[in-house]
Amino acid sequence: MQELTCGTCRTTVLAEKFSPSHTSIQWLEDANHACPEFARITAAGENVSAIPTCPALRDSIEQAARSGWLATDSIRVEPTRGLPHRSRRDQNTPGD
Repeated sequence: MQELTCGTCRTTVLAEKFSPSHTSIQWLEDANHACPEFARITAAGENVSAIPTCPALRDSIEQAARSGWLATDSIRVEPTRGLPHRSRRDQNTPGD
């Protein structure tokens, strides 16, 4: 995951994007306080879990992906208990 700052409110999150439909966000602070959009929804008594993310943050992530700043072609490595750490790219090397 890469640090990314919202272009609207300057809140920093960790983000990763592996395809147009796969975006993961990890908030570094409580989203209800860090994000003005989430704070507005919370103050109105609504449940923020009903919205997928802040539109301004989503736009910042999409812009970062389009510009190439946020890589979208990384190979995701899932750790496997008991096996040495190897990327999928390493696993497909001839001669293994």
